[in-house]
Amino acid sequence: MNWGGPGFVIAIIAITTFGWLASTWIRAKHGYPIENEWMGTTTKENPQADRKIELLTNENERLTGQISRLEERIAVLERIATDPAERTAREIDRLR
Repeated sequence: MNWGGPGFVIAIIAITTFGWLASTWIRAKHGYPIENEWMGTTTKENPQADRKIELLTNENERLTGQISRLEERIAVLERIATDPAERTAREIDRLR
C-alpha cells in the first residue's frame, strides 16, 4: 500500500469530513449549539421553551413580591407580639 498516494489523502479527507458531519448532526439532534466557520455558534430555536421561560420569570416576580408583603406582615405581627400590652392594644386597633 502506498501511504503517500492520492488515494490515501482522499481517504483521510473523506473520513474527517464524515466525522465532522456526524458530529454536527448529533449536536444538532440533541440541541447543542453548532459552531460555524467563523467561530460563532448557532443555537436551536425553541419558541415553546422561550414562552415557558417568560411565564416562569413572570411567576417568579409575582411570588417574590408576595413574599416581600408577607415578610412585612410577619414583622408587624412580631413587633405586636413582643411589645407591651398597652401599646399592642393601640396597634391592633389601628390595624383594624
